[in-house]
Amino acid sequence: MATILSHLPTTGRESSAYAAGMTSDVLLVGCGDLGSTVGRQLASRGHDVLALRRNAALVPAPLRGLSVDLTSETPALSDLRARYLVVALAARPRTEEAYRATYVEGMRRALDALAATGHPPERAVLVSSTGVHGSQDQPPLTDETTPTAPGDGPAAMLLEAEELFAERLPGGTVLRFSGLYGGTSTRFVDMVREGRVTDPHQWTNRIHREDAANAVVHLLTRPETPERLYLGTDDEPAQLGDVATYLAARLGVPAPPPADPLHGHGKRLSNARLRASGWEPSRPSYREGYADVDAAKS
Repeated sequence: MATILSHLPTTGRESSAYAAGMTSDVLLVGCGDLGSTVGRQLASRGHDVLALRRNAALVPAPLRGLSVDLTSETPALSDLRARYLVVALAARPRTEEAYRATYVEGMRRALDALAATGHPPERAVLVSSTGVHGSQDQPPLTDETTPTAPGDGPAAMLLEAEELFAERLPGGTVLRFSGLYGGTSTRFVDMVREGRVTDPHQWTNRIHREDAANAVVHLLTRPETPERLYLGTDDEPAQLGDVATYLAARLGVPAPPPADPLHGHGKRLSNARLRASGWEPSRPSYREGYADVDAAKS
């Protein structure tokens, strides 16, 4: 049975779904690294956040956590009156089956439970991925008008989830993020340190986790009604070799082969629509995003 963990100022305790639902004005479906950051930002603005996660004990204070496995359970949301909804799920492993179970069927169960309350949210944001655009060259810049072209099963499931979200919440917003980095993630830093960067010419796109969370909160809370779709990425698409060279210098390790723009391949993303909405990244490029990385800290 699903249980709610209510984080109090000094301790945590279990409370009834009814009590927790009555006070929460934000429903967070998925509470991994990004979802937790979004939830904490909203809580800092005075919102009470109810987060769905397999293990509610992993939901950070001051968020409330509801233990539920959305791949097999429909949550009991009781009299929840969520003004804002954020869907920020994560699936493992990266297979079509896992992505369908989590992003499509799991989200469907959460939306069914929310609909049963009779109180649709005023604003809703679905966190998706620019992976739905595929990885082929798409000059000059990929934006919200570029046709989708999922290159594999997981990407196809993300697109199906977007379509379900739009059908169930016609006023909702899909926010497709490029590669997330920052926080506890050191995957690319480790690749550079270990000399595993093999394609320096590839165009890459990224967004720092804090800026991604800021974008979600911005679209939820801005006075003007957001558009239906945004791409979330920083200001500067960059070739992998340039990013790796910058990091190698900070880490004091050998630089990878240099990037050559004439041999660049892959897609480059535009954040113009999100920028025009009033959002500004605190880390507009990889230089600011990786500025605190050095050999002594990593």
